[in-house]
Amino acid sequence: MAGAAIELRAVTKRFATPNGGIYTALHDLTMEVAPGEFCAVVGPTGCGKSTTLALISGLERPSAGEVAVMGKPVNGIPDGIGYVFQTDAVFPWKSVLENVAAGPRYRGTPGGEARAQAREWISRVGLAGFEDRYPYQLSGGMRKRVGLAQSLINGPRILLMDEPFSALDVQTRTLMENELLTLWSSTSASVVFVTHDLEEAIALADRVFLLTAGPGTVKGTFEVDLPRPRNVAEIRFQPRFAQIYEAIWNQLRDEVLVSYERQKHASAV
Repeated sequence: MAGAAIELRAVTKRFATPNGGIYTALHDLTMEVAPGEFCAVVGPTGCGKSTTLALISGLERPSAGEVAVMGKPVNGIPDGIGYVFQTDAVFPWKSVLENVAAGPRYRGTPGGEARAQAREWISRVGLAGFEDRYPYQLSGGMRKRVGLAQSLINGPRILLMDEPFSALDVQTRTLMENELLTLWSSTSASVVFVTHDLEEAIALADRVFLLTAGPGTVKGTFEVDLPRPRNVAEIRFQPRFAQIYEAIWNQLRDEVLVSYERQKHASAV
């Protein structure tokens, strides 16, 4: 893919285990993401989805193979990376305004300008009027909105999201998915979104990467040719959505069974 935003070439990642052994999380994984593309990564538990994000972000280095962001090899944390985690990454002692302004201030933006930018993004994520609140005063969905504002205020070229909405109730989760699509559509960011929820992956993404049971590698890549803009609650009723779901699930099911049998065997030992 010419001019890919993200490239992983024949990547293998191994970790040392506490008993002195070696655990291989990923093996010979190859993946490319285009500029401005929204990609989702699905697979059974333990297939290396989060490890893939860690490699792209530079938080981990590959044991073999190459990782590149915007055409440059990843050696350390690249510029222009935004990361939204499953758990809240807000500062509990800071207000919403100061949480969102933290990124620009860290990058040298004067305090007044940083807070002005933060107010704009707080409004864009639907939290105008909550600038002076602290995280403990917010609902789970509101904290996720703060997390999105924290990432997007920095204008990331790459946005990595590790099951960011998994802890939310169904209704709040749907609202946040739609909010994410609206915010993303106004940027040029490439997104890699990790999820266990196949419906969520299809509703959000342009392409879905399916990883095998660990050690993870790409088993299949699926185009999601559903029109945008999307309403994630309604798009699930489209016949094409069901066709894409069936195509992916037919391959994902076998990997889930492999992972389940491994876990069952491990628990019996």
